[in-house]
Amino acid sequence: MTAIKGARERARGEITAAIKDEARQQLAAEGAAKLSLRAVARELGMVSSALYRYFPSRDDLLTALILDAYNALGQAAETALAAVDTQAGTGRGGGGGGRAGGGSAAAGAPPAARWSAVCHAVREWALAHPHEYALLYGSPVPGYHAPDATAEPAGRVARALLEVVRDAYTAGTLREPADPLPDAVVGNMLALAAELDVELPAAVTARLVSAWAQLFGLVGFEIFGQFNRVIDAREEFFEQSALQLARSVGLPVPTTR
Repeated sequence: MTAIKGARERARGEITAAIKDEARQQLAAEGAAKLSLRAVARELGMVSSALYRYFPSRDDLLTALILDAYNALGQAAETALAAVDTQAGTGRGGGGGGRAGGGSAAAGAPPAARWSAVCHAVREWALAHPHEYALLYGSPVPGYHAPDATAEPAGRVARALLEVVRDAYTAGTLREPADPLPDAVVGNMLALAAELDVELPAAVTARLVSAWAQLFGLVGFEIFGQFNRVIDAREEFFEQSALQLARSVGLPVPTTR
């Protein structure tokens, strides 16, 4: 019975993967708004009623694709952060996910290098998966409302950036902003820090949120073509912009010629 059950689970997993792969091809060809379960079933040689046993609705399939994309993007960011730490001989390993309130500020890769590694991982993943990036950060899909289950995966990149800033703050190398925040924003930032279980000044948290948004703005401009006929040296431009974002949150960034 165990062998039969295992075979059934493997078969279900293979069919689920095939459905999602075909759905991603539809995303590339037609966009998320035109994703159709009937069209996916037709391309796979399935009857619609059989596909509904795997994904009862279009929204269920969209949610599965969104979760996969957020987790793949988050994994790329966390892996890049772990790699730069390992190269620096920290031995810290592991990604940033779920460690916003813990970890150590042991000496290792410079904060700017850690920050830049995460930023470049986001850009590289987006360039390699533009249609999935568009699903996450492009135009909202009419009639679709993402469930709460997408919130944790969506925050993985932010938590990787938060880890860099938190470690620099703990090590005493973070330059805190001097300009005051409006009281309402202070309240928002204190609530956010409490939710994340991390001790950071409200002004630092605010700058981190701003830098996080600007990072995805930079990537989105490139993915969606807004830099066409504006910037050709995009790799170099992105590197400089990532370092400017690092400075904006107070990380020490070496001066370059």
